This record gives sequence, structure tokens and C-alpha cells, in this order.
Amino acid sequence: MISHNPQSTLFAIDRHSGVLRIKSGGMLDYEKTKTHFVTVIAKDGGGNFNGKEQFLSSSATLTINVIDAQDTPPSFIGTPYFGYVYEVSVPGSEIFTVIAKDGDVGNPNPISYSFDDGDDGVFSINKTSGCITLLTLPIYLKREIFNIKVRASEVSPEGRLMDYGVTTVVIRVVDLNNNPPTFYGENGPQNMFELTMYEHPPEGEILRGLKITVNDSDQGANAKFNLRLIGPGRMLRVVPQTVLNEAQVTILVEDSAAMDYEKHHFLTYKLLAVEIDTPERFSATADIIIHLLDTNDNAPKFSSDYYIARIPENSPGGSNVVSVTATDPDSGPWGEVKYSVYGSGADLFLIQPASGIIYTQPWASLDAEVRSKYNFYVKAEDAEGKYSLAEVFVTVLDLNDHPPAFNDNFLEKTMVIGAPVKIEAVDDDAEVPNNVIEYAIMKAEPDNNIFDINASTGEIMLKSYIKSMAIIQNITKQRDFTWSLVVQARDRGQPSFSTTAVVKIDITEATQLKGGPLGSFLMQGRNKPLQILGILAGVISLMVIVTVIISTATFMRNKKSNRILPNRRVRRRPRKQHTWNFKNPFKAPENAGEKFRVEEEEREPEVIVENVNHNNNVVRNWPPPPPPCAPSLPPPPPPYIPGQRQWAIPTSSTTVAPKPKKKPVITRQDSVNKALVSELKMRLEQKRILEHR
Repeated sequence: MISHNPQSTLFAIDRHSGVLRIKSGGMLDYEKTKTHFVTVIAKDGGGNFNGKEQFLSSSATLTINVIDAQDTPPSFIGTPYFGYVYEVSVPGSEIFTVIAKDGDVGNPNPISYSFDDGDDGVFSINKTSGCITLLTLPIYLKREIFNIKVRASEVSPEGRLMDYGVTTVVIRVVDLNNNPPTFYGENGPQNMFELTMYEHPPEGEILRGLKITVNDSDQGANAKFNLRLIGPGRMLRVVPQTVLNEAQVTILVEDSAAMDYEKHHFLTYKLLAVEIDTPERFSATADIIIHLLDTNDNAPKFSSDYYIARIPENSPGGSNVVSVTATDPDSGPWGEVKYSVYGSGADLFLIQPASGIIYTQPWASLDAEVRSKYNFYVKAEDAEGKYSLAEVFVTVLDLNDHPPAFNDNFLEKTMVIGAPVKIEAVDDDAEVPNNVIEYAIMKAEPDNNIFDINASTGEIMLKSYIKSMAIIQNITKQRDFTWSLVVQARDRGQPSFSTTAVVKIDITEATQLKGGPLGSFLMQGRNKPLQILGILAGVISLMVIVTVIISTATFMRNKKSNRILPNRRVRRRPRKQHTWNFKNPFKAPENAGEKFRVEEEEREPEVIVENVNHNNNVVRNWPPPPPPCAPSLPPPPPPYIPGQRQWAIPTSSTTVAPKPKKKPVITRQDSVNKALVSELKMRLEQKRILEHR
């Protein structure tokens, strides 16, 4: 029998003959187990020994060696297989070597290698060694990846191919980053591009004169790069910004205003291409030069918005006034400026069209006393009519060319003690100090010690200690109070001019002027009758105009107010004949009290109103209204008591007019109300009479 072990499952033994066999369905496999160990046990049929039944047995171990047979195909070692073809490879370069062994290792057969599929005729394999080589240049490879089927076959001793195995070899064509980006023009590689164009092109316009192509001969990630434009400002922009292998370069205008010929006659940019995902970071540059052409895009501009000039009066015609300057940054004829003047104040001035010098007309005569200020506009214009304006202010400087002048060289004045008299001279010069006048008394007859004069105003007054005519008489020892003064009026200009006038002054006291203020006025103006008549005529005209306006307004108001009044007849008593009492304004009152006497106001005539509208109403006796009250008179002046101090009579006399009686204002509404009340009373009386009947 066979003892139980894992290997005894493949074998069986005959119980009687002891023949060891392989079990039915079992198979020895050299590749799995090369040696089997089997233990065989021999056992007798048993018998009685010492009264007991006893079985005897013995065992033996059999070693069974399995002999290998050719039943296993070859197998490849180190799969999967990957090979690479580089762009620098040459025909005959080894790409990869495959290794295969016979599965029957006990008695292996030699292996032969061959391609089944996928080599495209560009690769070859050594039949014995399994080395794969390249047959052509990499640029002729049509694919980047090749999947080649390689067969390993057993070769019998007779040289016949027997069992085989197949595997796949993946060969990838690898690009080396050995080509930087390159810029191309119309005639091949180029690293400088030039263009001529006008300034200020429209934004977004393509610079079509630049025909640029960029290329990287590498493949895949090695051919991916960025484009950048480096230069002044951000006037231009390049598209595309990322390129794979090859692209047409387009440059666009981004800031039109900055492309100004007056600032840059030409622009220089660098176009830069830099690889992105390579360790080498290869790059290339190209210079782009843009020449700008000028256009008339600027108007002339003055150096100032306004010009201020001063010129002395009486300057001869053709005198220079001021020079204006305007510049036009454009080139050529567009930068040439012509000047002209216009405006209401430019009639007396001309300008040189090329130089901008403003001068007076040949016939012009500038007089500061006639007109001292001029302003006008000057225009600077280029060849195409673009222009700008500036304002010119011209001041005519006043010269001291007019002496002071009195209205008359002989003046007559009446001086009241305590009050000054004024003389006045006029200087026709336009500005200070030429028209500032100073007054001085040059000579006085018969005595020059009693007068002072205000140097600025020309007021002549007596010296402060002279209070009365008696003092003058004591000083001068004369009874004639008439003086002749020689008064000088001098201006403050350079050189200074002066003139003189003779002033005859009559000195009097305030008490000598009869008739109060009016008399004083007439005495002071007795030498000027026309002036007094003009003043009186003006006052009378003003009173007439006021009277006409008041009458017209009253008439229009009464016309518009449709009053409803009962039909009444008004009878007036004869009015006492009024006599006009003219007072002599030059007659002095007998005493001071008469000047302030209040005349009694005359009462208004009594008006009797009789109602003519007869009716049958009951007559009622209404109480009469109270008579109007006259204003009380002021208390009489105190009686004069001899021996008491006499009060001085004031220098100006006046009369206190009685206060007019204020008449009640009757409005239209009051008149209507009274009429309605009267009508209502009349109807009530008629109704009452009818009821009694």
C-alpha cells in the first residue's frame, strides 16, 4: 500500500503484484515538480502470536525522477517592453533587445525571434539575439508610437520551428528640444522688421505692413512657447500670446494717443518668443521699428492765455506794444503760425503776421484821458485753419500833460464867519498822482494872515481864532471886509504843473443875512443868478410832475371802483373868502417867539347833507354826530422881562407849519357797505308802514 502524502495522489500500486502506476487522469509535469517521493508499505495477512493476533509490515521509500518533455512554449523575460527612438538616431541604432527562454528547462531548445506585426518596415530584429534596430531616419517615421508584435519560437535539433510565444514591444519616437523658436519674414528667417505709418492710427487697427511668422521645429511640449512685445508704453499688443509649433504674428494698436510724432519720431519694440515647458527655455527675439509720419493734429498754442501791455500816451504811431508767441509742434507747413488781431478794441492796433509783434496804427493817437484801457483778441492759425486765441490787455499810461484849471480865473465868494468857502480846480489827467491837486494861498490883500486853505479839498476858511467881524476889524484896522486871494492849484505829477486864480471873498456874519436859510442861500449865490433860476425851475417842475401823478392815480382808482351810493344832494354853505398872506422871507421876525408861533388851523366848512329820496318811512330823530375837535394850540411864549439875558437869534430861520388834519380814508368797501345799509333801512321802513295800514 502507499502511505498518504500529497505526492501519492498521482500514483497507485497493485496490492498483490506491487506494481506502481500513475493514476488514471494524472499527469506528471516537469515544470511543476521534478522529483516525487512515494512510501510503499508491505503488510502480511496476520496470525496468532503468543495468543494474540498480530500483523507484521515493512515500508520502503521510492524516489521517482520526472524526465522533461518538449511540451512548454518559450516565454519572454522582463515584460512589458518599451523602446525609444530619438530624433538624433541614425539607421542601425539599437532600439531594444527582447529575451525569451524555452519553457522546457530540462531540455531547452534554442529560440528564434521574428516580427509578427507593427514594424512598418522601419525596424528589424536579430533572430538569435532579439535586438531591434532602426532602419531609417527618424524624420521619416510616420508615427510617434509603434506597437510591434515579436514572436519567440523553439527550434528543434532538426532546425524546425516548434512551439512559440508572442509579446508586444512599444517603441515611442521621442523629440529632443534642440530647436529654439525662429521668426520668419517673407524671405525666410528674419530678426528685424520695419514699418512706416502715420501717427495716431485707430485703436484696434492691425499693422498689416508687418508680416511675421514664428516657428519651433520641435514636437509636442518642446514646440510650445509664449510671445511678448516689449517696448515704450502700452501702445501695441501682440496676438496670439501662446503658440504651438507655428503661428502668424499679428500686432494691434492699443493706445492711439500715445503714438504721437511730436513725442516719438520712431518706436522700437522687441518681439520675444520663450518656450514654456522645457528645461532649456529656449527663446528668440526680433526687433520691430515703426517710423511715424506727422499729421496736423495740433493747433497753435500761445505761451500765455493772456498778455498785459503798457504803453505811454501820446506815443507815436507804429510804436511796439507787446510781442505774443504761439508754437505749433507739427512739422512742415502745419507748424507755421500766422497771427492776426480782432475785437472791438483792436481798431488802433496791428500785428506782424509772422513775428507776432503788436504795434499801433500809424495814425493812432493814444490818450489816457479819452480811453486808458483796451482789450482785444489775437489769433494764431496754422496752414489748415487750426487756431487758438489769447486775450491782450493794453493800458495807456497817463502822462502829466494837463495842468489844473479853474472854471474861471476870477472867482467871487461870500464867506460867513465859521463856515468855509470852497474853490475847485480840475486836472484832466487820467491817473494819480497826475490828477491829484494841492491848493495853496499865494497872496492875500489886504492881509494874508487871516485865511487858511485845505490843501486837498480847496476849502478856504478863517483862522480858528477869528470868531466875529470885530476881531477882523481889530486885526486889519479896516472897515472893508473884502479880500482878494491868489490861490494856486498844483498837481503832483512829474513834472508838476500849476495854475492860479483870483478869489474875491466878502466876509459877513450870520446875523447879517436876512431871511433865514433862503436869504443866506440867495446871498451866497447872488453872483450866480442862472444857477438859482435853474434850481427853482427844477423844484417847480418836480412839484408839477408829482401833482399830475397823484391826480392820475386818484382818477384811475375812482374809475375802477364802481361805488353804489344813494342819490343824495349835497349843499355846502358859502365858504369864507380866503385871503392869501405872503410873508417876506427876508424880513427878520421882531422877536424869537414869532418864529415859532403856530398858526391856528382853519376849520373845514360845515357840510349839510339833505336826502332827496322821499318815502313813507317813519322818520327817526338820530342824534347829530359830535363836532370835530380842533387840535389845541401850543402854550404862548413867555413874556419878555427886561433885564434878563437876550437869547441870540439863530442863523437860519424857519416857520413851523401847522400839522394838517388827517382825513379818514374811505375805501370802496366802506362806501358799498354804507349804501347797502341805507337801502336796507329804507325797505324796512316801507314794510313797517304797509303793516300798519
